[in-house]
Amino acid sequence: MPDEKDIALTNDRPVYVIGGGPGGLAAAAALRERGVRAVVLEKSESVGASWRRHYDRLHLHTTRRLSGLPGLAMPRSFGRWVSRDNVIRYLEKYAEFHELEIVTGVEVSRIEQSGADWLLHATGGRQLTGRAVVVATGYNHTPRLPDWPGREAYTGELLHAGEYRNAAPYAGKDVLVVGVGNTGAEIAVDLVEGGATRVRIAVRTIPHIVRRSTAGWPAQRTGILVRRLPVRAVDRAGEIMCRIAVPDLAEQGLPRPDTGLYSRVKQGAIPVQDVGLIDAVRTGKVEPVAALDSFDADKAVLADGTRISPDTVIAATGYRRALEGLVGHLGVLDERGRPVVHGGRSPGAAPGLYFTGFTNPISGMFREMGLDARRIARAVARG
Repeated sequence: MPDEKDIALTNDRPVYVIGGGPGGLAAAAALRERGVRAVVLEKSESVGASWRRHYDRLHLHTTRRLSGLPGLAMPRSFGRWVSRDNVIRYLEKYAEFHELEIVTGVEVSRIEQSGADWLLHATGGRQLTGRAVVVATGYNHTPRLPDWPGREAYTGELLHAGEYRNAAPYAGKDVLVVGVGNTGAEIAVDLVEGGATRVRIAVRTIPHIVRRSTAGWPAQRTGILVRRLPVRAVDRAGEIMCRIAVPDLAEQGLPRPDTGLYSRVKQGAIPVQDVGLIDAVRTGKVEPVAALDSFDADKAVLADGTRISPDTVIAATGYRRALEGLVGHLGVLDERGRPVVHGGRSPGAAPGLYFTGFTNPISGMFREMGLDARRIARAVARG
């Protein structure tokens, strides 16, 4: 790692990187490698804040070798599927190794164009001026809790999956998990293994389930290989592989989906990587039920009219990007609140504004953020 004196950093009008997660750190490191001063602004007191809030058993669903950020591989000692705690250790080491300039406890509330520069409004009335801005506030930013009818008057325990840490508080309890994405599936399995007496999972859209690895071949590598193939061809191949690798769980309430795997990915829904859900459903330890429709006093009312009384409802209902206040006035978001461009491209009306970490590709988020970082650094250096 070169010393500070060996790198000719451009100290005037730095590039501000908003967010000290993997996407922001990778972008800052790539910029620094090109001699561009990058200042990371992180609203919490440490890097990797969102990873520190994830549930205890979480592991990357992508392999260690394909999840390292630019300039520093993940240690082999972390194993093939890296744990949450080791991801945090890696991000801390990454910031130290690259000697990144990180300012914690500073939240940026609004970004505005100011001539050829960008003006950032931040905590404590700060106004910061930079030559470019990289927004890396994260895919899982603000918990999304649907406004189910009767929710406010519900007398049972209701929490978002973002508040879930481990199964210990739910041992001996009847729990309904709402949502069968990767988070909901993993929490349901965790609850079963942690001693919950009954675990049901409310399913609105039947998911595609894939094995995380088959005969040593990780699903991530397949995701990388098929990204540029025709959607119909990948859908067909995915259907064949599913029938070979995943048992039919229709009798247990989880039939095969009627839409193609890659078609669903293009709509923003990635497959569920199996970390125990298949066996838990097959053996009846996790019971798929209809989608949650509403609440009535102490009852959860399902879409098929069934009324149940779980002790706890855990809503694995996703997150919002929450970018509207920050950049919504710039016309750079689509109708779903997502950036219209990412990586090394800036919106036409906002040159010098970049986004990373707002997609969830089947090729692996860490991998794509690393690629984005280098593209952003190239674009900024050219500008």
